[in-house]
Amino acid sequence: MRALLDAYRADARLHAFLAAWSTTPAGSPVGLSGVRGSLKSVLAALAWEALQRPLVVVRSDKEDAAYFLNDLEKLLGPGKAFFFPDSYRKPYAERDQVDNANIGLRAEALERLQRDQCIVVTYPEALAEKVVTRKTFGSKSLRIARGDKLDLEFFNESLFDMRFERVDFVEKPGQFAVRGGIVDVYSFAHAHPHRIEFFGNEIDDIRPFEVDSQLSEGHVSAMTLVPNVEDKRRTEQRESLLEYAGPESLLWIEDADFLVDKLNQGYDLAEAAYVAFDGGVRPMEPNALYASGAHIRHLLQGRTYVTEASTDKVIAWQSLPQPAFGKNFTLLLEHLSAQHKAGRELWIMCSLPPQQKRLASILQDLQPDETMEIHWLDSALHHGWEDPSGPRVVYSDHEIFERYQRFRLRDGLDKAQAITLKELNSLQVGDFVTHIDHGIGKFGGLQKIDVQGKMQEAIKLVYKDSDILYVSIHSLHKIAKFNGKEGSTPVLHKLGSPAWQSLKKKTKTRVKQLAYDLIQLYAKRKEAQGFGFSPDSYLQHELEASFQYEDTPDQEKATADIKADMESPIAMDRLICGDVGFG
Repeated sequence: MRALLDAYRADARLHAFLAAWSTTPAGSPVGLSGVRGSLKSVLAALAWEALQRPLVVVRSDKEDAAYFLNDLEKLLGPGKAFFFPDSYRKPYAERDQVDNANIGLRAEALERLQRDQCIVVTYPEALAEKVVTRKTFGSKSLRIARGDKLDLEFFNESLFDMRFERVDFVEKPGQFAVRGGIVDVYSFAHAHPHRIEFFGNEIDDIRPFEVDSQLSEGHVSAMTLVPNVEDKRRTEQRESLLEYAGPESLLWIEDADFLVDKLNQGYDLAEAAYVAFDGGVRPMEPNALYASGAHIRHLLQGRTYVTEASTDKVIAWQSLPQPAFGKNFTLLLEHLSAQHKAGRELWIMCSLPPQQKRLASILQDLQPDETMEIHWLDSALHHGWEDPSGPRVVYSDHEIFERYQRFRLRDGLDKAQAITLKELNSLQVGDFVTHIDHGIGKFGGLQKIDVQGKMQEAIKLVYKDSDILYVSIHSLHKIAKFNGKEGSTPVLHKLGSPAWQSLKKKTKTRVKQLAYDLIQLYAKRKEAQGFGFSPDSYLQHELEASFQYEDTPDQEKATADIKADMESPIAMDRLICGDVGFG
């Protein structure tokens, strides 16, 4: 993908576009016409790198914004472009349920705009929701780094002031947990919680960790703690995202008139809901929460921005969409040959390595003597394009094969939950649990115990004869909820009794015997001769390539394993099981 950016970096049309964007007086939009497919994303990425200023991109709807974001992520790599969604499941509904999954994404975008020259991609419904001002955001957030002098008690009080909730185990944004000199905290501006280790009054280490395993992953030198700045019950002054980004930021508005109309329609809905409100605590006025179309129009009159709609000053590119081949690969080959003879470079973007192999195999089988140099890219933007006035054509594999390409957005919250944590939170006192070393006992709840003068949280397990075992929260991997035959009541084990160890020993013996029997069985199967199918042909490649949807990683692995078994002369031993659907 960097090669694709480099290929367009010296284009004279790009330089004319950048010059117009940086020199046009405020209030005069720069029109961009004839830009088709994902060439828009390429130009946005190159403009951001060249002008070195924050960039806010406003697409017409959420789906278009998500695909545009994915394109930028593939072109620029991680940590450069961020998504800014709306926080409500139903926009403009003051009392409707907030979509917590998006609050973290909004906070992350605001935090990065606060300190970096990043790209933020959004759409009208999200832009309509005002955000806290930069000054308020700075005062509400806390930046910490390794080596900082910070009193642990003051840090705890600061988290309470920021309305973080203290819990036993951190599972979602807005929570923190304290264990001695270690503080686990889940900032709204990060995809994962962080573990902060203190050595006295100094921050010794900061490590992100997984909620499911509670294990750390690497180290970071600094992080920003951000509370829920989308809490609409607060009365802080708010401003639009365009104001928050600052007057020096770059703006790319797909269609300013459409944006203004969309915001005005939503603002009217918010006002109607406000007037019709009856009972309870009256919500804040729409003007305090939402940006109207008139307000955004006024802001744009003082800014220079790029638009794809018609305007007085236009930079014409004259590219074309990728043509439709209808999965006719002979037609595709003829088209590529014509472009090659016209002196244009041939670029093909493939989302998956197997798809590239299939397409290359198909082209080779159709015309083995054809010598065309193709630039293969190991990732695929959402749309391909042709550039008749330029030196290249860029096609995407999923459009060639008429496959559906999904957009991918990171969840604002870390959805992965540990089984142990889930079960621990759902366990009731008296539920049966199994400890790997001590056998079956009853869950007795969470308790704080004194360990060599320090208070620590532990899990209480009750065994036969009311024996009690305290298990450190760092040993959660040794505990599991008891799973036995439905309706049966297990027998509690006695702490210190050899019964559990004896049962484990007998079970290991049985497992070894079962393994021995299986080895004998498979040895006989290896001796039996099966039918070895021939490797995939051109027709098989074409059939697979025509599948409309992308395979999941598990589907790819299952397919490869099955084919390997079928091509082997050894008798096949495999059960294929799937659910009903296109998979």
